[in-house]
Amino acid sequence: MSVSLYYSARRTAPPTDAEKAAVERIVAAHRSSFPYEDEESLYLYEGGGGEPSEIVAGSTKMPFEPDRVLPVLNHVLGFVSELRRALSGAEWHVHLDDLDVPWGETDGYAFPGMRDADPAAELDGF
Repeated sequence: MSVSLYYSARRTAPPTDAEKAAVERIVAAHRSSFPYEDEESLYLYEGGGGEPSEIVAGSTKMPFEPDRVLPVLNHVLGFVSELRRALSGAEWHVHLDDLDVPWGETDGYAFPGMRDADPAAELDGF
């Protein structure tokens, strides 16, 4: 069974040319800096998610290897946060399967503690 991160943004106004260019820059930067060639990274669906008000939508399947989940999740959420900041006035929904990912103005999308120096070290006792 796999776990995926899903992200989508809706608003009535379509993206402007400047916003489209910003999204393209963000996606290109993400792909060039993604640390794992053999893992799925930020993936945006062609033409949004299919609904007229959906201006961007995508998903990323999380790796099966426990030592890669947090780095991949952190990397993708960082870029989804950049997308949110580039597409103002949109209503966003970001979730890891059934679990909503919280938004914070300072940190963007992140689960509490996931950007600590070594959050996996805390799991050694389990």
